[in-house]
Amino acid sequence: MNILSLEQKIAVISALAEGLSIRSTERLTGVHRDTIMRLGVRVGLGCDRLHDYLFRDLNVAAIQLDELWAFIGKKQRRVEVDDDQTKGDAYTFIALDQTQKAILAYRTGKRNGDNTELFVTDLRARVLGSPMISSDAFRYYEPAIELTFGSQANYGQIIKRVAPGPGIAEAARRYSPPPIVAVVRRSVSGNSPYEKICTSHVERQNLSVRMASRRFTRLTNGFSKKAENHGAAVSLYVAHYNFCRVHERIRTTPAAALGITDRPWSIAELLKGALEGAVSEPPGRRVGRFRIIDGGAA
Repeated sequence: MNILSLEQKIAVISALAEGLSIRSTERLTGVHRDTIMRLGVRVGLGCDRLHDYLFRDLNVAAIQLDELWAFIGKKQRRVEVDDDQTKGDAYTFIALDQTQKAILAYRTGKRNGDNTELFVTDLRARVLGSPMISSDAFRYYEPAIELTFGSQANYGQIIKRVAPGPGIAEAARRYSPPPIVAVVRRSVSGNSPYEKICTSHVERQNLSVRMASRRFTRLTNGFSKKAENHGAAVSLYVAHYNFCRVHERIRTTPAAALGITDRPWSIAELLKGALEGAVSEPPGRRVGRFRIIDGGAA
């Protein structure tokens, strides 16, 4: 990896950020797949440190929370007792700034109370004041938000009731959204106007992740085999999305819209920040936001 030229590194990271698979990137760039994976992990970890260092003291008005499913190694139903605890389901929690479209915080791991609390705690450390927070009705959000933001947090939930469609084939039922029969908005705490409780933007962000990261594409063999690689891929996506990709709605990058950068970054600038930036890993946190807690992946 150290013998790659800057142009080769830019070509590799550009291909990965646009959703190409490891082998497709290998064919296009001529770089061996093992080198691509090592570079991807190194850049991903650097992107995580970059995000942690720069996304601080943010003034945002409204935040939306959601979780995006993927798996590592094998699907959950095939996980055996003696398998590595990171195998199986791997959810990525995302906190999205509703106005400036930035990904403010993220965490990859099991969809449980420990991870939810760590995710919301990380979000609390990055934003100022009491922004409006919206999420679905996942049961661990409410106690985590009350613990970190306080009982007066401006927090609301949107609850979508769905009905299974009778007669739909198994494949269609698994990979098509079920029909929505009712949408209920619930103000949980603080001043949460019903009409402003919304998770549509962060749900659309989930689609962007699946299009821009091959590891999240359904019905392929591009899934992650190792937790470290999966976490690095998520960090690369977040950094590329925040710093390099001009959002069609706001006409600039989310980082520039928040005032974190003065302009959109090129891939070369992202690489420089990730690989050469003198940003140390925060104490007590494993870069990549994937760790084992109490016998479960978190």
